[in-house]
Amino acid sequence: MENLNLNTNELITLRKDLHKHPEVALNEFNTVKRICSFLENHPPDELITKVGETGILAIYNGLEKGKTVVFRAELDGLPIEEINTFEHKSIYEGTSHKCGHDGHMAILCGLATQLHANRPKSGKVVLLFQPAEEDGRGAVSIANDARFKALNPDYIFALHNLPSYPKNQIVVKNHTFTCAVNSIIIKLNGKTSHAGEPEKGINPALTLAEITMRYLAQIQSDITKDNFCLITPIYTKMGKKAYGVSAGSGETHFTVRSDSNDQMKKIETSLEHIAKTIARKHQLEIKIRWTQSFHANENNPTAVDYVRQSAQINGFEKVEKESPFTWGEDFGIFTQQYSGAMFGLGAGLETPALHNPDYDFPDDIIETGVAIFYQIAKQITNAH
Repeated sequence: MENLNLNTNELITLRKDLHKHPEVALNEFNTVKRICSFLENHPPDELITKVGETGILAIYNGLEKGKTVVFRAELDGLPIEEINTFEHKSIYEGTSHKCGHDGHMAILCGLATQLHANRPKSGKVVLLFQPAEEDGRGAVSIANDARFKALNPDYIFALHNLPSYPKNQIVVKNHTFTCAVNSIIIKLNGKTSHAGEPEKGINPALTLAEITMRYLAQIQSDITKDNFCLITPIYTKMGKKAYGVSAGSGETHFTVRSDSNDQMKKIETSLEHIAKTIARKHQLEIKIRWTQSFHANENNPTAVDYVRQSAQINGFEKVEKESPFTWGEDFGIFTQQYSGAMFGLGAGLETPALHNPDYDFPDDIIETGVAIFYQIAKQITNAH
């Protein structure tokens, strides 16, 4: 690894403080204050707040004109009750950092210390602290903010820690890195009747069952093959607990995953058609909406090559992922618009899975994250 003049203990203290005080999407106000307080000691040339509501842009300018490279970390925690008992456990009931965003922020703050001490030779390096990754709203709000648009980055990078991969291993892949994910909500409205005279009403039970069966028949769960499509039933309700009443309304939710944005659009159209056709057959009114949409991360091969070179220069173990991860990540909004790449950072074979109530980010991979980001920045902004 490149010899960084890095105060790792300072970053671990920051990480644990962030872990202790998690905030959910678009409520990351104290998190933002904590990050800005840290950056005051390693000041950028420009610090822009309230980007995409609660986001931060920290800009470190080079000595001459050149390329603009953005590195992104996420600000938000999750509505999950933490079961850990260590000193830095969440102090807020029902909210915790269970995806490692506290660690990602610490890595970006570590990068800030390096950029402050050694400004880019050309162009600019921008640190983006993004809100609301977990519900898919954050990247959209940042990408639509005029202050971010004005940067027009040449490259944008992000990492994600990966439990079940060896610590400090770098996981790379050209093209689709994480899947497109979207969630469909279907509401059906019929007519209530007496449970002893169901023929006088329009009960949604059969429609709900048919939609579920047809949707599950669309699944092609082998991600190594074409037309990957994973559909997961999430939630269903119908009528009320009134045993003399035949239900007249119902609702069902599914999460849908595909390995490309184009394929996802086709699947969405097909699923809407299926639901509407079945509802019409059973004389039910239907309303459909989509929520928590995540575009696939479609990595630019040149951007991924910068990650590969950084891993090699630092002497990190690297693995080429053959198929995409099936989870969603709203960084896909950025890779649609700019040349970018997301890569994985191994968090340990024994580390609990992401979103598990006992997960905690491993502090001993912070330095690796800083080193690989910093080397990418130098490759792009150190004029040769």
